[in-house]
Amino acid sequence: MITGKYPSLRLRRSRKNDWSRRLIEENNLTSNDFILPVFLIDGKNKRQAIKSMPDVYRYTLDKIGFIIDKAIKNNLPMVALFPHTQNNKKNFLGTEALNEDNLVCKAIQLIKKKYKDEIGIMCDVALDPYTSHGHDGLFKSGYVLNDETIEILINQSLLQAQIGCDVLAPSDMMDGRIGKIRKALDKNGYKMTQILSYAVKYASGFYGPFRDAVGSKGLLKGNKKNYQMDFKNSNEALREVALDIKEGADMVMVKPGLPYLDIISLIKQNFKIPVMAYQVSGEYSLLANGIKKGIISNETIIESLISFKRAGANAIVSYYADRIHTILK
Repeated sequence: MITGKYPSLRLRRSRKNDWSRRLIEENNLTSNDFILPVFLIDGKNKRQAIKSMPDVYRYTLDKIGFIIDKAIKNNLPMVALFPHTQNNKKNFLGTEALNEDNLVCKAIQLIKKKYKDEIGIMCDVALDPYTSHGHDGLFKSGYVLNDETIEILINQSLLQAQIGCDVLAPSDMMDGRIGKIRKALDKNGYKMTQILSYAVKYASGFYGPFRDAVGSKGLLKGNKKNYQMDFKNSNEALREVALDIKEGADMVMVKPGLPYLDIISLIKQNFKIPVMAYQVSGEYSLLANGIKKGIISNETIIESLISFKRAGANAIVSYYADRIHTILK
C-alpha cells in the first residue's frame, strides 16, 4: 500500500546522502552469509588454476590449511569440499565415493584435526565426481536408477558423517533420499549431523565450469534431465521442498541461484526454512570474465549477491567468498 503523494512525499529525500541511504537499507551482506567451495586434487604442493573460472583453484591437501586459515580469519562459517577425482579412480559404479581414503574424507580429517569446530564442513552426497559416466547415480540404459542409487548414497553419507562432516548436502535429486539418509544417520548415532538438501536443483546450462573443475565435463553421457528439475517449472520446486522438509532436511538449496530468485522467494514465503542459494560456476565465470574485460564493473558482484539476500536466501555458496571481505570494503 502506498501512503502519501508527491510533492509532500519525496522518496529521493532519503537517497540524498550516504548516511541516510545506509540508515534505511533493507538488506546487507557480511561474511556470515557465505559458504566457500574448495576444490581438491591429488598430489603435493599444488595450486592448480581452473581455466574456465578466473581466480579459482584446485588445491592439494597440504595446501588447504592456507585456505581454511583465511576463511576463519575472515569469519566464514563453512567451507564446501569438492574433489577432482583422477580418472583411474572413477568407474561405472562410483565406488571411490565409499573409499575412506578418498580426497574428501582425507580433507575432512585434516580440517577437523587442526581446527576442530572453528569452521563447518559441508560435503556433497552424490556420485558424479566418482563415476566414469558423469552422472549423480547408477546409470542404466540412459536412465539414472533412483532406489538403487539411494542405497549407495546412504553409505556415502554415513562415511562422511563418521569421518567428521558437519553438513551433508545430497545434490543428486533422487526421490526419497533425504528420509532414508536421515533415518540411517539417526540409527547410527549421528542425530546432530545436519542435512542441507539440494531440494531444488535444475537441469541447467550454468554448470559447465564446475564440471570442468571436478573433471566430469568430458565424461557426461547424455544429460541430467531425467532427475534434475525442468527450469520451466516453479510449483514443482515447492513440492520438492515440502517433501524434503517432511523427510528431515534442516536446510534447502536452490541451484543455480541468479536465474532462480523467484524460486528462492517462493520457498522462503511458503516454508520459512533456511534457504541457501548457489551462485554457480557459470554465473561466477560470466561476472568474473565480464569484469576482467571491462564490460561490467566490480560493483556488479555486490549487486548480484545482494539479490540473493533480497529474494530471501540465508546464505550463499559463492566462489567470491574467499575475497568477500575485500569486495565488501
